[in-house]
Amino acid sequence: MHHGHGHSHGLRHDSSQAARGSLKAALGITATFLVAEFIGALYTNSLALLADAGHMLTDVAALSLSLFAMRFSSRRATPKKTYGFYRVEILAALLNGVFLILIAIYIFYEAYQRLLNPPQVKAGWMLAIAAVGLLANLASAYLLFGKHRESLNVRGAFFHVLSDAIGSMGAILAGFAILAGGYEISDPLISMLVAALILWSSWVLIRDAVDILLEGTPAHINIVSLREQLGRADGVDSVHDLHVWTLTSGMLAMSCHVVAQNNNCSRTELLSRVSSIARERFRILHTTIQVEEANGPQEVFDECNCHFGAWDSPQ
Repeated sequence: MHHGHGHSHGLRHDSSQAARGSLKAALGITATFLVAEFIGALYTNSLALLADAGHMLTDVAALSLSLFAMRFSSRRATPKKTYGFYRVEILAALLNGVFLILIAIYIFYEAYQRLLNPPQVKAGWMLAIAAVGLLANLASAYLLFGKHRESLNVRGAFFHVLSDAIGSMGAILAGFAILAGGYEISDPLISMLVAALILWSSWVLIRDAVDILLEGTPAHINIVSLREQLGRADGVDSVHDLHVWTLTSGMLAMSCHVVAQNNNCSRTELLSRVSSIARERFRILHTTIQVEEANGPQEVFDECNCHFGAWDSPQ
């Protein structure tokens, strides 16, 4: 049994630290502007601003949840949680997606009510507040941009902030429409458009989170190509029981049975060739490979180039 640790864990730790710093900064910006926008929404009687403020409140909750998940997921593995707590991040992303859906439903409901009876809106103040809100949301999105590709959890927070920025742009458009032509109905109409965009982003987030929780094959992995390339490795006769799944964002795992050819190739060399293909061509850093012979004993090898944490057995 061969194990290798350290390098990929160090890279993940550094990226996690950077993402955590960006989340904290985005949380500070969002929380500060939340109070101002909520007061402004009440003063101007704008649904677009109120919806944006409500969404910003969930941004604060989502960013806080993401920070908690990142901190919790770094806990050491235990005898009952041998992979550690990495999937807490995925659960946080799933919850963020659910929150986005609830916000969208609320916006649809309020917009319908206002379509029936459009209220008076202080468009000038609404426009000014929405413009400041857009700047705050763009600043938060800038802090999270790039890091959202490394973590589904951070992607959930990024989608929240980005949806909020879209909401602010919608409020700005509604403000212009009311000021220019007195179209009070533009406030609920644009709010409904924003809600539809929020639903789309929440669907993408929930789909990806559920796929990881169900241990589906990662979207960028062609399982047929992987099987073929593993099967063409020197010393390999065939490959079966091949499984690839995501432990958490950016951390893939693979297990398979490899039938060895009847030659003098050592099992160590065979392991190295198969695991190298998975690692270098498909970025699968944790592989468990069972080597089999047609009429001989089976040997299980494990190549692990990522760190899952360690737990101490009872003395």
